[in-house]
Amino acid sequence: MVARTRFVLAVIVLGLLMTGPFVVTALLVWLEAKGPTRALLIEAVAPHLPLGALMTLLGFAVGVAIVRNLFRQYVQGLLRMAENLSLMLVANREFRVQESGPPEVRALARHANALAEQRDALLQDVEAQIARAKHSVEEEKNRLAALMSELTQSVVVCNLDGRILLYNHRARTQFRALSDAPGVADGGELIGLGRSIYGVFERNLITHALETIEQRLQRSKTQAVANFVTTTRAGQLLRVQMAPVLSVGQEGDGERSVTGFILMLDNITRTFETESRRDQMLHSLTEGNRAALANVRAAAEMLEYPDLQDELRARFRKVIRDDVAAMSARLDRTANEFADSLKARWPLEEMLGADLIAAAQRRIEQVVRLPTKLEDVDESLWVKVDSFSLMQALTYLANRLSDEFEVREVRFRLTGAGRLVHLDLIWSGQAMSTETVMSWELEPMHIGDDTSPLTVRDVIERHDGEMWLEREKVRHRAFFRILLPAAVPQAVAEAPVPAEGEGRPEYYDFDLFNWSEKSRALDERLLSELAYTVFDTETTGLNPSNGDEIIQIGATRIVNGKLRRQESFEQLIDPRRDLPEESIRIHGITPDMLSGQPPIAKVLPAFHAFAADTVLIAHNAAFDMRFLQLKENLTGIRFDQPVLDTLLLSAVIHPNQESHRLEAIAERLNVPIQGRHTALGDATVTAEVFLKLIPLLAEKGIRTLRDARHAAEKSYYARVNY
Repeated sequence: MVARTRFVLAVIVLGLLMTGPFVVTALLVWLEAKGPTRALLIEAVAPHLPLGALMTLLGFAVGVAIVRNLFRQYVQGLLRMAENLSLMLVANREFRVQESGPPEVRALARHANALAEQRDALLQDVEAQIARAKHSVEEEKNRLAALMSELTQSVVVCNLDGRILLYNHRARTQFRALSDAPGVADGGELIGLGRSIYGVFERNLITHALETIEQRLQRSKTQAVANFVTTTRAGQLLRVQMAPVLSVGQEGDGERSVTGFILMLDNITRTFETESRRDQMLHSLTEGNRAALANVRAAAEMLEYPDLQDELRARFRKVIRDDVAAMSARLDRTANEFADSLKARWPLEEMLGADLIAAAQRRIEQVVRLPTKLEDVDESLWVKVDSFSLMQALTYLANRLSDEFEVREVRFRLTGAGRLVHLDLIWSGQAMSTETVMSWELEPMHIGDDTSPLTVRDVIERHDGEMWLEREKVRHRAFFRILLPAAVPQAVAEAPVPAEGEGRPEYYDFDLFNWSEKSRALDERLLSELAYTVFDTETTGLNPSNGDEIIQIGATRIVNGKLRRQESFEQLIDPRRDLPEESIRIHGITPDMLSGQPPIAKVLPAFHAFAADTVLIAHNAAFDMRFLQLKENLTGIRFDQPVLDTLLLSAVIHPNQESHRLEAIAERLNVPIQGRHTALGDATVTAEVFLKLIPLLAEKGIRTLRDARHAAEKSYYARVNY
């Protein structure tokens, strides 16, 4: 605006300089001339006035063009250079000023780039020294991170306000099981840096445990812990151990205060249910058999009388038979329940298939004394198995083959079949009937003195596999084929590359950003201190008011000035309407991908919980917020937190740049673009852009949320409504 005012003033001055001397001279001549002289003057000048005016206008136009060109080359060029220099200083060290314009401006750009090169050389030297100084600290940090990630127990560290400061992968997995909508939010609405632990536990429960710890600390100098068991909203039973995070007193006085707490969580729901079933089995076995044993004992004592009548003797024998049969049935039922409890405790772990076969070979040769060989083993295959129970089954089958069919050697074959693995146990000898195979599958496994209540069928079903007998008539061989799940890492699907086309329109309506009390409470907070949810939507079209719907929501979080990539939200949504071809070309989402996905009414509550207690950020946010606003009546969900827009903030920082599209901003700030036109991909790029905008905003005196909001409202794009 200041530059434009200067241009207008320059044009006015040019007009005055071109017409002023002529007008003043003509006025003086007119005043000095009298009567006849004035008439002669008019008669001499009047015929030439149109030509003089035309020449003056042409000269003025040429002068304006020259001033405009000089203004663009020097004033606007220098302003644009100033913005680019700001990028070099703050956001993008690799950026260089383009050497364009008049010679003086090019020389200035050349020297500015040379200074930037010198600056980079100095900074590289400083960074190298800092890197060496931080190396030992980073090593300690990595050791801690490795320890946390490998812990089999869930660990969550919180401050005294209940905000999560640290958690491990096991905790995230466990919180997913506690989520009301694990398929939609993946537990992200419960756990995340900066989130409140009171979304899972009652505040009074944590407060009571903290009070208990503080009382124990006051009585003893040793570190105190508190233990409790609680039930979550999802009905899970958790055993929690709380330990305090203590500060160290000043000057070594030993006084310590609680600055936070550590929660170590165990989900004991299944353990509790298993122990309850085991207790019931033991109770049934003891109490149920006690009465039967008493009856058998009494009947046996009566049978010892020699003069007992035949009718009573038969009756007592019947009592013994019935009670013994009932005891036998009870024992069988208990044994089956115990086998079921064993199967429930089986862990499936990933291991190399060749290692599994090598272990089975050693066990068969040691226990059965049967030679083994390898026929065709693909050493690249991984399987997901319970190795102990599967080796038991293979050893049992080899033992039966050796005892009943006098097999003198078995061979192993391991081949891949897509998501499954074929494990073959091969032998040569006489044919075996299908009935024999079924009987082997269904009988409890006995190998010498080693017995198990489990059957081969139990083991196969536990692995979600199959087993059958096949014959090779030409080679006079047969083999058991066992299908096992392959342990193949899930491939990350590449985001579809959309065809080039127009993106969403850049329009704005500040009625979407009515500030609630929650927003005003954050107004004075520094931008660098706030927690953010950066989100993006993909839609069926560009007209939310005309029936277009959201088909994907993607979001990520910024906490303490850092992008938390692992804390993300990504969900496809069934729009319950047709998907236009032109929108498919942009985002690459097809109707088949949306089939079976949850509707917006189920996804929005989960996303609302994910974004709770944060500031929303989007690029061209009015577009996304309009879709959310139109679903308020349907879902009862209202997003009333503050909203910032990187489109407006970029226009505030760089008013002289021609484009503020996300790609253009990312290029200026040296932010790599991945997964463009996917909701999570765009949200991640927007988050990285916003982090680089924060120091640029600070240079302009925009440091708080209030500053950013007011500056955005005054930008050019904020005046365009729809």
